[in-house]
Amino acid sequence: MFTITILINILLGIIAVLLFCLIVSLHEFGHFITAKACGIRVNEFAVGMGPTLFHFQKGETTYSLRLLPIGGFCAMEGEDEESDDAKAFGNKPVWRRMIVVAAGAVMNLLLGLVFMMIILVQQPVYTSTTISQFAENSALESAGLQAGDRFVSIDGYSINCDRDLSFALALADPDSVDIQVDRDGQLMEFNDIQLQTTEQDGQQVVTLDFYVMPLERNVGTVLQKTFTDTWSMVKMVWVSLVGLVTGRFGLNEMAGPVGMAQVISQAAAMGLETGFITALNNILMIMVILTVNLGILNLLPLPALDGGRLVFLIIEGIRRKPINPKYEGWVHAAGFVLLMGLMVLVAFNDIVRLFNGHGLGG
Repeated sequence: MFTITILINILLGIIAVLLFCLIVSLHEFGHFITAKACGIRVNEFAVGMGPTLFHFQKGETTYSLRLLPIGGFCAMEGEDEESDDAKAFGNKPVWRRMIVVAAGAVMNLLLGLVFMMIILVQQPVYTSTTISQFAENSALESAGLQAGDRFVSIDGYSINCDRDLSFALALADPDSVDIQVDRDGQLMEFNDIQLQTTEQDGQQVVTLDFYVMPLERNVGTVLQKTFTDTWSMVKMVWVSLVGLVTGRFGLNEMAGPVGMAQVISQAAAMGLETGFITALNNILMIMVILTVNLGILNLLPLPALDGGRLVFLIIEGIRRKPINPKYEGWVHAAGFVLLMGLMVLVAFNDIVRLFNGHGLGG
């Protein structure tokens, strides 16, 4: 039995690594397929990083599989240097280059939709955002909410699915919450509601004192939930990023590869208590979060990211001439150094958290 558990954990670990590799490789495939469609020469498309295990040439492109399953790359002619080749990246119209640069993030978001649908089609019923009944001594019922009310927003955070509802309640100040609901087509507002809480790990956590109506599983609800739940993930990423910038969330709310490996193993271990499929679905949900994160983060207007390249392309389109590649290269290089420094810091914090349980933040 112990040996079987170890083998299952190893198998789940391998699946997690392969899925992570798929996420990054599909990002690069987005660049690759649109580059080909836009007539840009791709010198090499690689799955994995590090030493080459094997490769083959087809047309103008070398396709390679590399040793480390931690990503991949799409090396385009003239992407980071000047080139006289008519098919070079820098010699194509701005709008084509913008499509190629943005395609990686788009592919990640599409993969998030696919993973989310795989998870959802297995569920017999879904959770709505419409109140069905209240628990005894419910704070929401006392505030005036009624069965049949559909949540519209909590403290200004729009509610489109149950994930939005859970996230908004987790962020809310339980001592003063503003809630908007739809009641028979009419928008109702309830302000300064004090929610019921329980103490967990020294913090006050909101206690749900209401129940919501179920949603029947059918083609329509599967598609609806796939898009709303994935969009909910996108909103959560943006809100979390804003929270990091404003100081609402600290370093310990971030996780690098080491932290994500720990999260994945914990999710798999919890799922194994129910069964292998549950563990696999837990890993898939983590992958949804990862691929959506990768897609959104890469679109941020920061140097060394796809979003930073888009900014330079937009400026080029407005000026009708490119910025000196040397200066752009300096900006991206500086951004890359800062990005690597942040990744090292986050990874180090992950390792410290493995030993002391709380990381550098104390």
